[in-house]
Amino acid sequence: MNQPLVSIIVPCFNQAQFLSDALESVLQQTYKNWECIIVNDGSPDHTEEIANRWLIKDDRFKYVKIENGGLCNARNVGIENADGEFILPLDADDKIGNIYLELAVEQFNINTNIKVVYSNAKKFGIVNENWILKPFTLENLAKKNMLFCSAIYRKKEWKKVGGYDLKMKYGFEDWEFWINILKNGGGVIKLPEVCFFYRIKEKSMVKNLTNNELTYLFNYMSLKHADFFINHLGSFFKLEQNRIDDKRKFEKLLRSKKIAINILFKSIFGINLFKY
Repeated sequence: MNQPLVSIIVPCFNQAQFLSDALESVLQQTYKNWECIIVNDGSPDHTEEIANRWLIKDDRFKYVKIENGGLCNARNVGIENADGEFILPLDADDKIGNIYLELAVEQFNINTNIKVVYSNAKKFGIVNENWILKPFTLENLAKKNMLFCSAIYRKKEWKKVGGYDLKMKYGFEDWEFWINILKNGGGVIKLPEVCFFYRIKEKSMVKNLTNNELTYLFNYMSLKHADFFINHLGSFFKLEQNRIDDKRKFEKLLRSKKIAINILFKSIFGINLFKY
């Protein structure tokens, strides 16, 4: 085909029960020039059995089996084996809408300066609701990630930054990756259509992060992308000064409220509730 090839990368570790739902959403794409690489990340469940069924069903599905090395490594291996100009990571428990690839490729063809295309999204599973994400700006990205993992980007951008960072071993790997490829410029387009479906389960890797793991991730990102955070949030000294100023404002407000309550109680009951 003359149209660019899209490579969909589906890592799977202990998600065999959901894998077919994800792959069916790939098969239903209106855009046909795709390949889908299933990466078995040393999964102890029946991932291989499920994957083999899909290899028989359509030869655009491919399969790679590796020793367990974590999500970042599994994605990197899948992308290394990908032939596509564009990459779409898809977790094995999520789904994509059937027009996602068609709309995304159209946007990339219109504007060569675009680095990332994503869409509106919905949650499903134990909850069913629209997933409300803040608008993309670099300042917002510095505060919190609003780009889900299944945004679409060019493989050359992945190469430029050396892939997903293996040191992001506890989570936030998508947030760090988007900062890495976008901090020096490049357009981001959000499709108005709902094209991504995020499964909500009782347990997830991010929900189970310990304080030590969170501290490690934030410290690592702060050091690696210090220039980005300083450019968009201000210096760390300024952030600390803002925190102190906010604390003083709150304490002043709290004192004024206590004074007002004391005046009220003094006039009615002859007592002061608060001491200073």
